Amino acid sequence: MEVILGAIILVAIFGALVKSRQGTAKGRSHPPPARSPQRPIAPKPSAPKPSAPEPAAPTYCADNPIIGTAYVIDGDTIIINKTRIRLFGIDAPEMDHPYGAKSKWAMVALCKGQKVTAVPDGSLSHDRCVARCFLPDGRDLSAELVKQGLAIDWPKFSAGEYRRFEPDGVRRKLWRAHNRQTGRYVPPAQPRA
Repeated sequence: MEVILGAIILVAIFGALVKSRQGTAKGRSHPPPARSPQRPIAPKPSAPKPSAPEPAAPTYCADNPIIGTAYVIDGDTIIINKTRIRLFGIDAPEMDHPYGAKSKWAMVALCKGQKVTAVPDGSLSHDRCVARCFLPDGRDLSAELVKQGLAIDWPKFSAGEYRRFEPDGVRRKLWRAHNRQTGRYVPPAQPRA
């Protein structure tokens, strides 16, 4: 009984407080207190995120060789000195396709710590300069990736130059790239669970 009576008294006090607050908010006879001007809160500096150098969208390809450290985008695209470069004559799987990530990391391993020389052929492919890319020891990056079975020759653009480096069965393994070259339907990649 005492508990119920105590609860009723608490509810009554709470109701009176709420009612009195509403009354003062409605019928204020004086203006609200002035607030001191506040400085805008500056965002906290965060650690810089590693990202690719922002390439300018080229409208043409330079005739001069481009030499520098390569930032790898995928198996057949790199950036050197803010120039996006498409490797000549090959087709590597996209990042969301089977073997896409493996192809990218193979290219990273080839380029790591190396000064890559890109010799543009003067053409563009999706706002990327098409170039033959070489390591300091003279190895062709396109040929090296094809030898590893992580890219295939694209005869439409290379005239079959890299076909001899393809391992047996690589066109079955990289069937999406092969189908894209032959004009067959390539279904969209399924997201991995």
